[in-house]
Amino acid sequence: MQLIGMLDSPFVRRAAIGLKLLGIPFEHRSISVFSGFEQFQALNPVVKAPTLILDDGQVLMDSTLILDYAERLAGPSAAIFPADLAKRARAVRLTGLALAASEKAVQIVYERKLRPTDKLHQPWLDRVRGQLRSAYDALEKDLQAQPLHGAGQALGHDGVAVAVAWSFTQMMVSDVVPAADYPCVQAFSAHCEQLPVFRETPAT
Repeated sequence: MQLIGMLDSPFVRRAAIGLKLLGIPFEHRSISVFSGFEQFQALNPVVKAPTLILDDGQVLMDSTLILDYAERLAGPSAAIFPADLAKRARAVRLTGLALAASEKAVQIVYERKLRPTDKLHQPWLDRVRGQLRSAYDALEKDLQAQPLHGAGQALGHDGVAVAVAWSFTQMMVSDVVPAADYPCVQAFSAHCEQLPVFRETPAT
């Protein structure tokens, strides 16, 4: 199967790392939705990254849905989220916050890079910045109360989402979300970035 998309996208990188954690073999094809639009469109007319092309030719998209499928493919021993309901609720909540942070960071990048300066709508940008900061405020508070990594604690898909979102945010919009304001999120992401699965799946 083939994973289509650039690893500088937090959604593509999340899917790639998640597939590796689940033990699902795949070929990664680094195709841009911008410079490689026509090539991407030939594979998936919607041109949405990440795209996963199954061995039978079916096309899946959206990192969460791709990982849901991959979990079923990996078998009953694999799990994206914990079975325990309370632990699962936390994992789903953290993943949701991380995905929201990724989405808002991407929106800011698009506004800055794709829209002409004279067309920028500052109230909209201020709103998105506020949403981005709010997502990290919530993540910082949660990780401060209960760290996501420790001795003998396996990396979960919620942790992947948080670390990938943070690395993308710091790479692209660190002026909006200063690392010094979020020491727990920063420390956790730095820990993850040293793990083999992260090092072999770099954002750049």
